[in-house]
Amino acid sequence: MTNESIGGGMEARRTTCAIAGAGPAGMMLGMLLARAGVETVVLEKHADFLRDFRGDTVHASTWRLMEELGLHDAFVKLAHQRIHHIQVETDDGTFTLMDFRRLPGKFKYITFLPQWDFLNFLVEEAEKYPNFRILRNSEVTSVIDDGDRVTGLRYRDADGEHELLADLTVAADGRRSALRETAKLTSRVFGSGMDILWFQLSKKPGDPGGMVGRLSDGQLVVRIERQTHWTVAYTVRKDGYDEVRGRGLDWFRKNLAELTPFLADRVHEVESWDDIKVLDVQIDRLDRWWRPGLLCIGDAAHTMSPIMGVGINLALQDAVAAANRIAEPLRDGKLNDEHLESVQKRRTMPTVGTQRMQRFLQGRFLEPWVRGEGKSTTPLLLRILKRLPALQAGPARTMAIGMRPEHPIPALRKQPALHRPTATNGE
Repeated sequence: MTNESIGGGMEARRTTCAIAGAGPAGMMLGMLLARAGVETVVLEKHADFLRDFRGDTVHASTWRLMEELGLHDAFVKLAHQRIHHIQVETDDGTFTLMDFRRLPGKFKYITFLPQWDFLNFLVEEAEKYPNFRILRNSEVTSVIDDGDRVTGLRYRDADGEHELLADLTVAADGRRSALRETAKLTSRVFGSGMDILWFQLSKKPGDPGGMVGRLSDGQLVVRIERQTHWTVAYTVRKDGYDEVRGRGLDWFRKNLAELTPFLADRVHEVESWDDIKVLDVQIDRLDRWWRPGLLCIGDAAHTMSPIMGVGINLALQDAVAAANRIAEPLRDGKLNDEHLESVQKRRTMPTVGTQRMQRFLQGRFLEPWVRGEGKSTTPLLLRILKRLPALQAGPARTMAIGMRPEHPIPALRKQPALHRPTATNGE
């Protein structure tokens, strides 16, 4: 990363690729571009990745990707929780929704790994290359737009406002992307009739394990086993948090204990409403993911519902597809609009297909349920899957592998690491 004068005595930094956001999409792309020899800067507005209730699912396709990149042996050493199937409990019994043991290939499971561990792993791998930098405590605020193309981005840190010029700017800064907003990219928004309340409860020896949804009397609670605790998702109707809060914390704890009796002895761990985070469920996607000089990937290009936990998978697959198409032309100074357009073309089908599936499941099953229309009737889909268990492979594959898994081109696969001292806060 170099500096250059931009007039009036002011200097702007310059790099080949500037990536806003060090989430799964941004960090995977940054690491892959660094492998390909592209000078890359990733900007992250926080000092670290330690935030609760971020997506922690590592899919079978991600495990395969790590193997293809020569990183599996190191990656598997990170502490993680393996899940071999997803079940749903109703008043009629327990039903298997997805059986990952039926997946093709060697990775017949999904895992839960704290996202901060995953991101730190990618940072450590990327920092082996001298052409990579991550700027922490650096909040991206807007694109730099000369009218015809995006030429970089603006960001602020403890020293004030700065500009970073780049041959390509990538928006990987999430569902509230400052880059996509200031670039005036339009999106198609699909309504959602539900929100999710997230919280944690302690885990004890002898607890039933796995990832299980509980459907009963118009309510849905999903519990996800982690190594040291349970992550719990409590589904409410859209903007229904205030209604739940109005009933009081004692009512909430009592209701949770009735839905998941084995957790009844620890619902008191929800000490206040501050222990509960509200996820505003939404689904949208950009009409166009790019402009000259700018590419959007991950949630910045398409916000996914948390249904089936596929948002991270799509974000990582976006990053691989983007790196496959832009790494070499970007490194060689030959990147053009066709390369950017090809990324969207490649990823449109799995994005649209997955969103349609999520909207169908929400509209036909989950939203009527949280409106109180489901009562105690077990959905027909669960009954069919129990009678024909081979069909459990279909939902499992959709979640764990995706509709179009990506594979890195040879130039992005394992290469000799170029070690250097790390620099994570500026030059």
